[in-house]
Amino acid sequence: MAERSFAKEVEHLRIGAGQTFRGEGILAITKALLENGVGYVAGYQGSPISHLMDVLADAQDILGELGVHFEASASEATAAATLAASVHYPIRGAVTFKSTVGTNVASDALANLSSGGVTGGALVIVGEDYGEGSSIMQERSHAFAMKSQIWLLDPRPNLPSIVKAVGDGFRLSEACQSPVMLQVRIRSCHMLGEFEAKDNIAPAMTVKDALEAPKRDIDRIVLPPASFLHEQEKVTKRLPAALQFIKDNKLNEMFGPTDRKVGIVCQGGMYNAVVRALQRLGLCNLYGDTDIPLYVLNVTYPLLEDEFLEFAKGKDNVLVVEEGYPEYIEQALRSALNKAGSQTKLHGKGVFPQAGELTATVMLDSISTFLRDTASSLMPSVARAPNAPVLAPSSELAKTVPVRPPSFCVGCPERPIFAATKLVEEELGEHHIASDIGCHLFSINAPFNLGATTMGYGLGPASASAFNDKAADRRSISFLGDGGFWHNGLTSSIGNAVFNDNDGVIVIVDNFYSAATGGQDILSSRANNKTKSTKHPIKDAVEGMGVKWVRQIDRTYDVGTMQATLKEALTTEETGPKVIIASSECMLNRQRREKPLRLKAVADGKRLKRTRFGVDEDVCTGDHACIRLSGCPSLSLKELDDPLRDDPVASIDQNCVGCGNCGEVADAAILCPSFYQADVIENPTWLDHFSKSVRSSVIGWLQRRRDAKRLVSVNGSA
Repeated sequence: MAERSFAKEVEHLRIGAGQTFRGEGILAITKALLENGVGYVAGYQGSPISHLMDVLADAQDILGELGVHFEASASEATAAATLAASVHYPIRGAVTFKSTVGTNVASDALANLSSGGVTGGALVIVGEDYGEGSSIMQERSHAFAMKSQIWLLDPRPNLPSIVKAVGDGFRLSEACQSPVMLQVRIRSCHMLGEFEAKDNIAPAMTVKDALEAPKRDIDRIVLPPASFLHEQEKVTKRLPAALQFIKDNKLNEMFGPTDRKVGIVCQGGMYNAVVRALQRLGLCNLYGDTDIPLYVLNVTYPLLEDEFLEFAKGKDNVLVVEEGYPEYIEQALRSALNKAGSQTKLHGKGVFPQAGELTATVMLDSISTFLRDTASSLMPSVARAPNAPVLAPSSELAKTVPVRPPSFCVGCPERPIFAATKLVEEELGEHHIASDIGCHLFSINAPFNLGATTMGYGLGPASASAFNDKAADRRSISFLGDGGFWHNGLTSSIGNAVFNDNDGVIVIVDNFYSAATGGQDILSSRANNKTKSTKHPIKDAVEGMGVKWVRQIDRTYDVGTMQATLKEALTTEETGPKVIIASSECMLNRQRREKPLRLKAVADGKRLKRTRFGVDEDVCTGDHACIRLSGCPSLSLKELDDPLRDDPVASIDQNCVGCGNCGEVADAAILCPSFYQADVIENPTWLDHFSKSVRSSVIGWLQRRRDAKRLVSVNGSA
């Protein structure tokens, strides 16, 4: 299962020359791979590139018809290592993953690949997750490209440019025998557009052909003395070949007039934002015809110094639009101007913020500042340009709305795990808690406020490994998810804990999928997968690694059991790692799976019962401890009309999925009996109607009996 299905959309991948392809950026990239004769594709899911993996998974029939091998890799390192198939064989291969965290994981394989070089085209498609919507540390792929001399493409954000970049990437890789990185930002991945399609091409050599005709070139193996020669080859042969290819094929682009005294250099990915800012200043029309010269770097590494100097010739001031820090491109272009003795003044950081996403507001303000300071005559003479934004004052609402931190979904089975942890800490005191990458990392936010560190995917227990002192009165607690467990955690966290006899407690949050990346299947998934091997229990892997103390919990919503098991792990006399596997299906994926079946059953007239929960407002005291220990989005507050009740009571809205966590928490924490369960029956039978009639009669009789015993004043009021 994945976040969404592309089964219908992938049929568009079959269209050929002369037809127009319409769709998302990720579909366009897949189509471009097929048009350029790719032989194999591998990757690991992660925003903003997850849907590319989902598209490839749904397109396996089409890939198979062309003889293209596709593999969902165990990690980014596995994906990058797959490109070894292009080292000795003229096979075009592509891998994809999230950057920069994925690139960090893949760094060893990519560095070795870049050192030895490739024979077939090797394309690394990275989803650049930078900016205000990102969920990771703020770094750039540019530094890695420079470190290992992997050429970096950053195409303009439109489908024709992105599709062209895929083909350019393969040809550039083959021209200089180096891997090439194609950077696509989140807007490029999900933007809609169209381009003129070409016929799909079967790979000139398939992996089957290579298996049946093996080759070996010791000069491409990274081992002395070849590794020393690789460095020289990068500088003396591959780099010049790359620069020549970029120049000959005009991969970078120039727009606008050539006689202005100012100009703008921008990354390809920033082109749309730059043009939009110029439009709002009245210096560019809707078709991109600009009054300001633009030099667009569809290749951000390596840079063509001669091409840039030609652009800068005759200009007094040039602005560099570069998102992120450090300013690698600005430094390189400043060096080129200095070496050439040019008098052109370069502007960049300073006009733009040192770091952070170049949002539309930042882009408009920065370009406006540059042009006012260097070419005020080009600025619109009217008070306001035709497309300039109307800046409304901030509303009072913007000042008073509180911050809304990310949290678990409604009914998430991970929420009760952390409620149990809070209850255990109330009894045993606070513990050092190491967190991990995944949905469970939301535990660091309210209402749980748990977790002190997060060091990488599958590294939660590893990040607690220093806290291994058996003389201490308390043990560390660490969390990792099932996705992180299979990605890296089995060896780096579990194996490390066994080898070093770590005495900490490890909780593996098993929700049956790689949920945080879109719900893809993994080794321990319970689902049947026609192309993958699933249903491999985490418990078996943990015990196989050598852990002696293992507890399996198959229903995390049982807060009492979770609490008792965690307390046992923290207080047992047994030493060594103690592993709790807390398993319940991701509620989001469960709803995706069950809701269509439920709707069909109702439409077919079948009897269906679903559980809902509520709060009896007459019983609720308004303590709100249930909310502090649950945090479910469907659990909120309700103001009463009763003048004798000052505090709002708890209330469950219509988003409730009937998981029962709120009631379980109330019971485990010995809070109150105000939660009740109600069964909603669709298409009830005559027996259901009869049962309801009997219940209503009994309840009505009891209510009348109660009312008869109430004291009533003379004027009739109670």
